[in-house]
Amino acid sequence: MISFVRIDDRIIHGQIITRWSKEYPCDGIIAVNDKAATTPVLKQSFVASTDKKVFVWTKEHFLEKLQTVLDSDKKYFLITKNPVDMAELLVTNKVVPSAVKRIVVGPCNDRPGAIKLGQNQSLIKEEAEACEAMTNAGYDVYFALLQETAIGSWPKFRSKFGY
Repeated sequence: MISFVRIDDRIIHGQIITRWSKEYPCDGIIAVNDKAATTPVLKQSFVASTDKKVFVWTKEHFLEKLQTVLDSDKKYFLITKNPVDMAELLVTNKVVPSAVKRIVVGPCNDRPGAIKLGQNQSLIKEEAEACEAMTNAGYDVYFALLQETAIGSWPKFRSKFGY
């Protein structure tokens, strides 16, 4: 089963391992990112970052393994690097991540053309469109580097992008 859904531009790092996996206990982490899954050194760095079971899959492979994940009694985090990839999974491909309805958005670094929402949380237009699509599909897109530093859900920020 999927027990936690996160978007994080660093994919798997210390906050995921030391904080989020303690607040939402899990048996493993599924990182879905085509580049990381096909770059051996990236993939190995994520696998080596924790003693939990880590899978680094392409979007295509994730969709192939999805039913096995959903049918499992084990609890898995689902993480993508950006909102566009998550929207592709949840909205375009209609993946239902078990009973999870909140998507926690972590770091999204400042980049040219990005609009700042909070510290280390900025979105470009395409990512804002993905947040809007996920919200319209019934998900709570919630911006939180850590639980105690949460800055709110997508409806609070949508007007910055013309919605």
